[in-house]
Amino acid sequence: MSNSTHNIQPLFDYVLIKPLEAETKTASGIYLPDSAKEKPQMGEVMAMGPGAFDEDGEVMPMVVKLGQKVLYKKWGGNEVKVGTEDWMLIEQKDIMAVMA
Repeated sequence: MSNSTHNIQPLFDYVLIKPLEAETKTASGIYLPDSAKEKPQMGEVMAMGPGAFDEDGEVMPMVVKLGQKVLYKKWGGNEVKVGTEDWMLIEQKDIMAVMA
């Protein structure tokens, strides 16, 4: 965990994700202004909680690992400020895939 994330320790099955940079240029070579860029749905796992509790009170382990690149739901999670950047704090269930 980097110095900027030491003050954020997610609880339960929450995952702190640093979004990857949005594309600045279309496939045809047109540069996009900041207002036209879509929010990225891919990011890097920077911190995570220990896992959620199941019905028996046992902790269900986390599936994702620190440093993995993941694809998450477009409208999932909450934006949080980490230094000067906007990162995402989302539940593990809102992560749809791990990027290879």
